[in-house]
Amino acid sequence: LVKILGFPATLIHGDTLVWDRWRWLKKRLPKQKGLKLIDVGCGSGAFTIGSAKRGYQSLGLSWDKRNQDIAAERAALCQVKDIQFDIQDVRKLDERKDYAQQFDVAICLEVIEHILNDQKVIIDIGKTLKKGGKLLLTAPFFGYKAIVPSDNGPFLTQETGWHVRRGYWEKDLRPMLENAGFEVEEVSYCSGYLSQKITGIMWRNQHKAKILTWLVILPLRILPPLFDGIISKLTKWPDYSIGIIARKN
Repeated sequence: LVKILGFPATLIHGDTLVWDRWRWLKKRLPKQKGLKLIDVGCGSGAFTIGSAKRGYQSLGLSWDKRNQDIAAERAALCQVKDIQFDIQDVRKLDERKDYAQQFDVAICLEVIEHILNDQKVIIDIGKTLKKGGKLLLTAPFFGYKAIVPSDNGPFLTQETGWHVRRGYWEKDLRPMLENAGFEVEEVSYCSGYLSQKITGIMWRNQHKAKILTWLVILPLRILPPLFDGIISKLTKWPDYSIGIIARKN
């Protein structure tokens, strides 16, 4: 798909929430030339690649070599320059002294809910940023309605790759960011009713028939950008993710 469609294909390999997060990020990540960006917990690299396409010198971090190999392959297929992928456990980001105060922008999308010491991760991200640098962060919103029963817990007490907490309220994230030397500039939300319902179809069925499920939801992906805002407003349905923009003091 990446060979055929290029970058957009990197956003549709998973659930519909991924595309929502990219639309949230793209709106807040103006095209720039030469600024350095670090993607903390980059997965298979979709947002790192997207950021590089917007002109940033982008570095994606993940502990998973397989994911990093996929990310590098996709970046090459998308003919993206100024991009690099390092194998790095983001829980040990403080060990990378070569990253200190090197970046203008950090992105961290749906990562901290997987990590027990989330405060340390935010502090360590802050240390990679230059003064005045921006952090764009998303995480599950604590008040969202469960998409599948496991969303209600119980949550893990060990880090296995799944969520160790349900999510965050704004009142949780603000002091964590302030403790890390950030000033919060914007709080917003993304992934409404339709995205959650379509994603629920995928999550409930992908273990039984992954390819068939993906094909079924493929034509539905166009609906959330068109109708999620108005439907969520009418139904007062809470969004799945909370998004923060914060500036490093």
